[in-house]
Amino acid sequence: MIASSDVFDGLEAEQDRLESLLGSLDDADWARPSSCAGWSVADVVLHLAQTEENVVAAVGGGTFEPPEGISGSTVDEIVDQWVAAERGRPPSEAFERWKRARREALSALRSADPDRPVAWAAAPLKPRTLATTRLAEHWVHAHDIADPLDATYPDSDRLWHIAWLAHRTIPFAYARAGRSDPPTVHLELESPDGETWTFPPIDGDVAIKGTAAEFCRVAGRRLAPERTSLETTGPRAAEVLELVRTYA
Repeated sequence: MIASSDVFDGLEAEQDRLESLLGSLDDADWARPSSCAGWSVADVVLHLAQTEENVVAAVGGGTFEPPEGISGSTVDEIVDQWVAAERGRPPSEAFERWKRARREALSALRSADPDRPVAWAAAPLKPRTLATTRLAEHWVHAHDIADPLDATYPDSDRLWHIAWLAHRTIPFAYARAGRSDPPTVHLELESPDGETWTFPPIDGDVAIKGTAAEFCRVAGRRLAPERTSLETTGPRAAEVLELVRTYA
């Protein structure tokens, strides 16, 4: 069952697929705009390299901390400035930097104390949960790269981990919006292979039904809820889809 699959193996497989895609790009592809507003393909990979290096530092007892001089009131502002401060170098440098960092980060997460939270952007996370956020980030940024290039990048059952993360962190999403009243949410999602995944409670205040692909894209802030075929019940379903997210 996908629910019992190892998230570290899932993260590695997602990164392997992304590495294969990146290895096929030419110089023109690296310079093209990604789906991440204001960032080129090279910028996206630079961002992934920067944050994977931060995973290594955080697991080693450090904190989520960009270089001196980088600041902002939100995580989005911080990472945008961080990329801007280092962009302009050869794409091959960003690629090699990411490949090295992603392997070091995965090794660090696998060997970390599973019960000791690691300092991260919004709150400390246990290693498995941090690995899940890294899987979600690599998946969404892979599509930021692949979709504008019309490159093939099919979804997989690794979406289970991303859907789990989005569902599990609904209270955080509400808190991030300054609210303390998250409803309970039941998910019934169709996997890329046609399997049905359910996330309790069965009698939640809100029910969301549809494909995992669409739900995860909504949670990744890459697809507007009104453009999906997701079916919902409960008077607060629209606000859940507006607030749900997979990153800080």
